[in-house]
Amino acid sequence: MANVFLKTFVQMCNYLQDPCLVARFQHFCGIRGTFPDRAAKPEPDSGPSELRRRLQSSEAGVGNGAAGVAAAPQVNGMQGDDPVRPGAPSDTARAKPLRRNSLTGDVGQEFLVHNKFLFYLFTFGTELGNEMFFIIFFPFVFWNIDALVSRRLIVVWAWNLFVGQSTKDMVRWSRPASPPVVKVEVFYNSEYSMPSTHAMTGTAIPFCLFMLTYGRWQYPFLLGFSVALSWSVLVCVSRVYMGMHSVLEVITGFLYTLLILAFFQPVLDKIDNYYMTDHYAPLVIIVSHVSLGLVAFSLDSWSTSRGDTAQALGTGAGAALATHVNYQLGLLLDVPLSSLPLTLPPLDVSMVLRSLLRFFIGVAVILVTRMVMKATTIPFLCRLFGLPSDDVRQARQHMRVELPYRYIVYSVVGFVCVSFVPLLFRILNLA
Repeated sequence: MANVFLKTFVQMCNYLQDPCLVARFQHFCGIRGTFPDRAAKPEPDSGPSELRRRLQSSEAGVGNGAAGVAAAPQVNGMQGDDPVRPGAPSDTARAKPLRRNSLTGDVGQEFLVHNKFLFYLFTFGTELGNEMFFIIFFPFVFWNIDALVSRRLIVVWAWNLFVGQSTKDMVRWSRPASPPVVKVEVFYNSEYSMPSTHAMTGTAIPFCLFMLTYGRWQYPFLLGFSVALSWSVLVCVSRVYMGMHSVLEVITGFLYTLLILAFFQPVLDKIDNYYMTDHYAPLVIIVSHVSLGLVAFSLDSWSTSRGDTAQALGTGAGAALATHVNYQLGLLLDVPLSSLPLTLPPLDVSMVLRSLLRFFIGVAVILVTRMVMKATTIPFLCRLFGLPSDDVRQARQHMRVELPYRYIVYSVVGFVCVSFVPLLFRILNLA
């Protein structure tokens, strides 16, 4: 009986990992590749492959077909008014991936979009797992809704991303083969894919938000759970639509995150209190986050996934240090326990304008901080270690540049978000 179950389980996993399943879903959603008419059949999956081989295949133009589209204009995004294949529906649009490959600079290959609504919906869904969303979402919650919830979300997000990215670099599975899969996105195409860290963050944030706010804020359980589940499903499905992950990798990311949340649920309050109150907390925060970054950087050769891991850990460290400083200086923004449960205040023009003003001023400060820190940190580190700084992409492939660069920049960003910007709001009478 056990052998039959194991055999069935393996067969199901192989089916869910099949790139043809991804291609069929893309076809159902109206995505068509501009593959050559005599496109070669995909090689059978031979298991995990090294990053070097994937990098070489990316540089060789493997994407949505290496031939037949080489002369396509190098313009990314939707190109709805351009001519399409003869006989195609009138609402069909040509498009290219919105961003270049983060490792190779490859712009990707052209594809056809037959359902623009799904294209924009899943593009939005996949952006819910990208850096710019986090820069907007965490500060907005911290400054305008609930500071306690936001800083605890950052803790879970940072550790969740570390676990996911480190697992990727240990498992080392390649992205779904193209063809048959259409690469609607190529930014992360040179990274490993098991599990989907977009699915992990897209599950961790909404469900952790639900876990932290239900009972603290007054709203129906079904409403909160439905929003969290819809958010998670949108992000997970978008990764299959984009051709970045198999169904198995997305399901694994979803279930993996539920285990991580189950671990954090009973200890998150203790972690937050420790960060605020313990005299040794700053040392523990710095040592633990830097150590985890060193572990992540030792798992594989350079890739942007390692940078993303250090970025998340740096942000988490900066936010945790700022939490400690705020508590010690009496600047903590937490509402008193006597005010719980919280209710949404009635919306009025004054409150909306005040919230928007806080948001735009705060995000502007964060973006300027990030820009200045980026512009100064890499040249400084290159001079410090005797490396040429004229090619930033090449310089960042050195761990001694990439690791401190990510930590310095994003720990400062996290600290500014949690400590400096709220203080600025008090000075401007916007708190």
